[in-house]
Amino acid sequence: MTTSSKYVGRLAPSPTGLLHLGHARTFLIAQQRAHAAGGKLWLRDEDLDLQRARAEYAVAMREDLHWLGITWQQEMRQSDRLPAYRTAMQQLVAAGRVYKCSCSRKDLLSAMAAPHEDSDDEPVYNGRCRVADPAHLLEENANYRFRVNDDEPVEFVDLAAGPQRFICGCAVERSDFGDFLVWRKDGLPSYQLACVVDDAAMHITEVVRGRDLLKSTARQLLLQRALGLTTPQYFHCELMRDDNGIRLAKRHDALSLRTLRLSGISVAELRARLEL
Repeated sequence: MTTSSKYVGRLAPSPTGLLHLGHARTFLIAQQRAHAAGGKLWLRDEDLDLQRARAEYAVAMREDLHWLGITWQQEMRQSDRLPAYRTAMQQLVAAGRVYKCSCSRKDLLSAMAAPHEDSDDEPVYNGRCRVADPAHLLEENANYRFRVNDDEPVEFVDLAAGPQRFICGCAVERSDFGDFLVWRKDGLPSYQLACVVDDAAMHITEVVRGRDLLKSTARQLLLQRALGLTTPQYFHCELMRDDNGIRLAKRHDALSLRTLRLSGISVAELRARLEL
């Protein structure tokens, strides 16, 4: 674990629903690690999903975090940072690392929100729109994919989950992920691109998040290298699941922090439930 006073972590909720127990556990761990390192935390409002983001959820997530006793020193809102994402995308275009893609709307929508390994992680792309010559201009009303190197291993050591190794490429039968969406024709970046641009701008030294995002970390490492950005350390927490073994999601309203608060549970009882 980083022990420098320069430790910088972040909380990155999206205002598309109420926070649940899984969020609480991850964010409390993030705060514990920041405090142990004598560092600070950012709150990043990941509000780029314009179809589902709601102002009332943005208010609720801040209230629920404060109720948990979680504090942060600085804030960022992604919807304020579109010029920074476009600049990064233009850099990828100029370097010949992306190409236009005309695949289905379903694939494109899956790239807007943080993917989840056990349910709707972006599928391995088979390279249908790959062309010999990469794009050299960022065109309006066009979707773009980042071109990975076929059969390239992407490796990193996670501070919680240990050594990780993923193979990228468009050979569906042997790859963990393929060319992935970085830009949508509506002028918005994918989760992967926005995440690496923001982590660099915030000088994040350690990312604490769920293990459903391990594969996303591999994608983000490739983007960091292509953009010349520094790579933080990663700590991927175990996922919380319901009584049926299903990963908690915002659809689990009975386990939302707001519902639990209204039921009268105390923060101490909640922390005991989370084994923190």
